[in-house]
Amino acid sequence: MNELYTLLQKIKENPVMYIDKPSITCLDFFVGGYLGQLSDLGATPEGYPMEGFDEWMQEIVETNLIKSWARIILFLFPDERNAFYKFFELFEKFIEQKDNSEIQESEDVLRLRQDLMFPRFDIYNEILSNIKKRPGMFLGRSSITRLDMLLRGYSLARREVGVPPTEPEREFEGFQSWVEEKYGINSGQSWSKIILFYSVDEHEALQNFFELFEEYLNRNKSLEVDEISG
Repeated sequence: MNELYTLLQKIKENPVMYIDKPSITCLDFFVGGYLGQLSDLGATPEGYPMEGFDEWMQEIVETNLIKSWARIILFLFPDERNAFYKFFELFEKFIEQKDNSEIQESEDVLRLRQDLMFPRFDIYNEILSNIKKRPGMFLGRSSITRLDMLLRGYSLARREVGVPPTEPEREFEGFQSWVEEKYGINSGQSWSKIILFYSVDEHEALQNFFELFEEYLNRNKSLEVDEISG
């Protein structure tokens, strides 16, 4: 059975574990980060379960407009939670209409060949250099929640195929505890939720994230200099 299909079932059963809450937008960006990284790693096969789902949804609503499955479902069911669960109903119907041979995978589909050269692109290294400049290109709109979901999907995909974390990714791992310490919060909430709580909206929270992340990186560099000189 396809790994993505299994992952989606796990998210359906326990959305809080993966995307904090039942939200079709969070699911959309989590899946986008997950599939995007698998594709960059050369580990996404043709015929994966969601292939053709966008077009199928467009046929359902009889539109020629090129819209993503998430936007169409949210348009039909304008509530994030309701749309989240409607996605799984529609997705199951979509899967039923596909030939079984199209959704079957061999056990080694997601395993990388030993001679595969991993691409150098690292989303954590691109946060300030690209996403900060053009958040709309990567996130659709300025949203700290969308960025968080994109990073979660990206990281999960890398772990599943056994790709070791890059230096920027390892450095980012300390950002959560740094944000908690900075705001004096130890509630178990994610860094994105904490920043959003202290911001006016998603847009401002994303801007605040970039400022905080840069402060965090500069602090780490200062500590490294102190260790070397001390």
